[in-house]
Amino acid sequence: MVVDIEVLVIAIFGLGYPAHRYCHTLLVGAVLGLLWGAAAYPLRHFFGRLMQIIRIPYQTSFLKMLISGVLGVWVHVFIDGLYHFDTHIFWPGKTVWLWTTMYHRLSEEQIKTICLFFLLAAVVPYLLAVRSFLKDNKIRNTDSRK
Repeated sequence: MVVDIEVLVIAIFGLGYPAHRYCHTLLVGAVLGLLWGAAAYPLRHFFGRLMQIIRIPYQTSFLKMLISGVLGVWVHVFIDGLYHFDTHIFWPGKTVWLWTTMYHRLSEEQIKTICLFFLLAAVVPYLLAVRSFLKDNKIRNTDSRK
C-alpha cells in the first residue's frame, strides 16, 4: 500500500524509530488516499477490464475513486494500529496507541484470525456474485440462440 512507502524509506535511510510515522495516521492517510484515488482515476478503464476478468460489476466515478482511496488507507492504518505498537493513528490529536490499548486483549493470532474472518466475509459474497453473473450470462446466451 502507498502508506508503507514511508516505512520503506525510513528503513532504507536508517531514520530510526518509529517506523510508522505520519502516513500511518487517519489525517495524513486521508490526504494520501485522496491523492491515490485521483491518481488511479485516469486508469479507470484499465481497472474496468480487470474487473470484467474477475466478474465484478464495475461502474466508477471520480468521487467513488476518492472515497475508495481514503477508506482503503484508513483500513490499512487501522489494522497497522492494532498490529504495530509505534502507530499513532489519531495524530495530531491525543496520542492513543491501539496496540497498547489492545495489547492484553488481542493476541497476534487473534488479530490474524479476525483478518481471515473479514477476508472470508468478502470472498463469500464475491463468489455468490460470480455465480449469479455466470447464471445470468448462461440464461442470456440461451435466450439469444432461440
